[in-house]
Amino acid sequence: MTAAATKPPFVAIACGGTGGHLFPGLAVAGQLQKHGCDVALLISPKDVDQQAVKSVRGMEIFTLPAVALQNRNYFSFARSLWQSWRASKKIFQARPPQAVLAMGGFTSAPPVLAGNAFGAKTFLHESNTIPGRANRFLARFVDGAFVGFPEAGSRLKAHKITTTGTPVRPQFSSWWGEAPDEPALARQSEAATARGDARPTKIAGSRAALGFDPNRPVILVMGGSQGASGLNEMIVSALPLLAEKPWQWLHLTGANDVEKVKAAYAAKKIKVVVKPFLAEMDLALGAATVSLSRSGASSLAEIAAMRLPSLLVPYPTAADNHQFINARAFEKTGAAKLLEQKDSSPEKVAALLAELVEIDATRATMQAALAQWHLPKAAEQIAEIILAAIAQPAKAAQPKAKKCGCGHAHGSAKHAH
Repeated sequence: MTAAATKPPFVAIACGGTGGHLFPGLAVAGQLQKHGCDVALLISPKDVDQQAVKSVRGMEIFTLPAVALQNRNYFSFARSLWQSWRASKKIFQARPPQAVLAMGGFTSAPPVLAGNAFGAKTFLHESNTIPGRANRFLARFVDGAFVGFPEAGSRLKAHKITTTGTPVRPQFSSWWGEAPDEPALARQSEAATARGDARPTKIAGSRAALGFDPNRPVILVMGGSQGASGLNEMIVSALPLLAEKPWQWLHLTGANDVEKVKAAYAAKKIKVVVKPFLAEMDLALGAATVSLSRSGASSLAEIAAMRLPSLLVPYPTAADNHQFINARAFEKTGAAKLLEQKDSSPEKVAALLAELVEIDATRATMQAALAQWHLPKAAEQIAEIILAAIAQPAKAAQPKAKKCGCGHAHGSAKHAH
């Protein structure tokens, strides 16, 4: 056996741009590593990507010069795609991948197209109900597509589509272990439900790690990996109505509103931990009694894995309104409450949060509904399908057919002199 034949499979994962693309990609990468693969992560220059990969071990990290389309600056966007394609091609020339997986977003297209040129098996994952533009474009060029919501499959023109759910990192899936059924949740002790979950020991540890009193409720406010000014303003406006509650707050603001939000809590003498971003989201969700959250698919997958009762406020200008459709799917099954930002008021926000925090039965019912949305084997399933594809014969480059004077392509069924 040659040295080349003994090399482990090499898989590239394009997962940059937001935490919603990066963290599911990391979950799949971990599973591929368990199967002996070498993994490279292709990410964007954005700070959320650069901060999140600092704790990654045993994987190559490449930053692609890709930027999102902003303010209709099509020239800069097109130039960055071209530069990312050239960068991907250079990476793959040094070591051709056996497979390329794109997790969506503006870093996805160049690595997949470059991977196809090197004969790699190519895949994409779409976590939202409404596929993003990058994945809609890429679907026709990949060997297979994975989707988080079944309805997304009908909107992708891919060769093969598999509903896997959206992968979450192992620390989320291991929180509950085997998914509890509704009767099991109904049998939770009163002491456990008073803490907002059936795992009081883990909750107490998470709260202590973040500096909270283990015996008081914690409300988590999170606007996704980059924060959300709309959510920040919503809570700041509602604080006067909630100041007398014996609650503690963990507020992830994003980079822009940290000081303003800190000042609002300080003015009401409310116990709070304010951070622009938190990499240890398993601690945050583990400590929380309830959350107020945007409804990106990755956030919803983590909420479901942790069975965290939540008030979902979709990002109102999300592409194709996909966050609202994500949130509505959860609401219809009783897995969350939905509040559109345009319909919010301080009184409504305060009342909905109070119901979730103070009524144990509401939380228990919601936790039971959340169990159906957690697919703990998503990352493993994706990794196994990729590995099975790698085991098949490599794709051959398709030479362009030559034409002769007869007008038919050489090698075609109609070519015969």
